[in-house]
Order: sequence, then C-alpha cells, then structure tokens
Amino acid sequence: MKTLADLLLLGDPRLYETCAPVLEAELPLVAGWVADLHAVMEDIRATYRFGRGIAAPQLGIMKRLVYLNVDRPLVLINPELVEMSAATFELWDDCMSFPNLLVRVRRHQQVRVRYRDANWQPQTWQVEDASLAELLQHECDHLDGVLCTMRALDPQAFRWRPTPSGA
Repeated sequence: MKTLADLLLLGDPRLYETCAPVLEAELPLVAGWVADLHAVMEDIRATYRFGRGIAAPQLGIMKRLVYLNVDRPLVLINPELVEMSAATFELWDDCMSFPNLLVRVRRHQQVRVRYRDANWQPQTWQVEDASLAELLQHECDHLDGVLCTMRALDPQAFRWRPTPSGA
C-alpha cells in the first residue's frame, strides 16, 4: 500500500508527462491503484486538512485514472473533458504534490466529462457545480502533465498555505 512518502512532489519529471490510457485488459489492476490513491489522499487529509481528488500520476502510476472522494468515492477511468462552459472564475488552487502552495488560476464554471467507471461502463457527467468542475479540470490536467503552477494567472499568483494546527 502506498503512503504519503510515495507522493510525487513538484519538480518530479513524471508529473509533466502525458499518461497512457487504461486498457480494458488492465481493469483488474484498477482496484489496487484506487486503494493506493485512497490511502494517500487520506494521509493528505490527515496531515494537511484538504484533498478531494487525486490523479494516478501523482503516485507514479502513469495511467489516465482519477479518484475523487467528495461525498462518495468515484473512479474515473480515461476521463475526457468534452465540453467546458464559456463562463470562468478565479480561485486559489491547491495540489497534493505541493501541499503548502496555493496558485491563483482561472477555471471553467461547468464541464462535461466522459469516462469509464470501475466496471468499464461508459459514463457522461455534466458538472454544474463550479467547485467540482474546477476539481475535474485540475485532475484531468494532471493526466496531461499540466500542473496548476503552469496555469497561474501571473507571476504574483502564488502564496503559501497557512499550516493547519497540529500539522
């Protein structure tokens, strides 16, 4: 089982690579990958007090796989953003691969994503909630080797996150 020590940190060249699609023949591996993603996300939550989603490449699994856990666990295999709203908004984005840094970025308010679920069934999700739409854009960026630092609004769009008490 992977731990927080396995999380790739800013500067690791693997974070800038484009991931390969998950193949149907690899479906038996997905449950183990998701267990690792879940475990590391729980470590981040306990240590840094944030974390709603994690992408496989953040653990060196160079596959197009995203694990979300907002209200419930959700596995997105080979997610593809197929539509994004014209309306955008700005926010301070965070990332598990650099947990003490916040980056000011612009994201689309709504997205539509196509993916396969953990049973390899095709799914489409129209995300109207801006917070979830932002999360999906962030995680899908990871699959293409794009970090939110690369989407910073300007050179002053960075700030340190206050350390949570007890961390």
